[in-house]
Amino acid sequence: MSDGTRAARSDLDGHDARLLLALAEDPRATVLALAERIGISRNTVQARLAKLDRLGALDTFERRVDPAALGYPLTAFVTVRVVQRELAAVAAALDRVPEVLEVHGVSGAEDLLVHLVARDADDLYRIAGHLLAIDGVERTSTSLVMRSLVEFRTAPLLRRLIGEGR
Repeated sequence: MSDGTRAARSDLDGHDARLLLALAEDPRATVLALAERIGISRNTVQARLAKLDRLGALDTFERRVDPAALGYPLTAFVTVRVVQRELAAVAAALDRVPEVLEVHGVSGAEDLLVHLVARDADDLYRIAGHLLAIDGVERTSTSLVMRSLVEFRTAPLLRRLIGEGR
């Protein structure tokens, strides 16, 4: 989520966690299917989905698209050191790079962690050079992902919340 709002843990109950888990397991499920699966009415599911959306608990489904299927099989993480007064301009410039999937402001020696994809090593070299050429970028360091060992997931957190909610 980019606007900084997030659902507070206390705002979610066991039914919300079960609903989110059902969505995580089957993002294409209809409201009726979700209602049947978790044992609450369709209207209650719709109301809870609206609440979860309002709280910012529902993120985009866009991340489910595999960049490799789009011709971008290489994944890399780039740490970026930024001239502090240029942070907003650098973030805006990174937002205009199609291969950049995510940018996180981080603590430590570097300022940003950039998650990006590339078609091949030459393409990665081009993209890394483009990032380094952005006004306000002092230096970058690129790490190529060799393989993913744990994919993005929220189901274990939802299962924990369901267990705690009983």
